[in-house]
Amino acid sequence: MNAHQRYRGPVVVPMPAEIDLANAGRVAEQLSTAAGAGVTVIVADLTGTQFCDSAGIRTLLAARDNVAAQHAQLRLAVARDGAVRRALQAIGLQHVVPMHPTVEAALAPDNR
Repeated sequence: MNAHQRYRGPVVVPMPAEIDLANAGRVAEQLSTAAGAGVTVIVADLTGTQFCDSAGIRTLLAARDNVAAQHAQLRLAVARDGAVRRALQAIGLQHVVPMHPTVEAALAPDNR
């Protein structure tokens, strides 16, 4: 593969156990780098994330905009039961960024 050929499949980006002000910049960089790889779908794997504060939520929203600007889609994999899903749903993030209970569900081609 040369520099002009890019992989166009999905990329899964594992998220840390906690996303907060201390590491939001690093999370943003990871998601931005994945978007720059020329992929069409980026799945932020939050299935192991136990905590996400407002800085983390802002980071996910900014990543959605960044990914969309590169003609890709950001999807979230967030465990069905847990504080992170409840927090994200409480602010209505699922209406802005597709949210799925598993990475496999997020990777399904018919999910938009």
